[in-house]
Amino acid sequence: MGKFPIADEQLARMVVCRKCKTRNKAGIKACRKCGSIYLRPKSRELRVKK
Repeated sequence: MGKFPIADEQLARMVVCRKCKTRNKAGIKACRKCGSIYLRPKSRELRVKK
């Protein structure tokens, strides 16, 4: 992925709230900001600007 494998591993373990787009720690049940339960895992592939 990137230059720093340790940082990449930590970023890949995050979950993102579908309602407010906040990054949260993995393993939580609800968003820390808005309390929503609709969470998704952070995408693991890098997006390249065109």
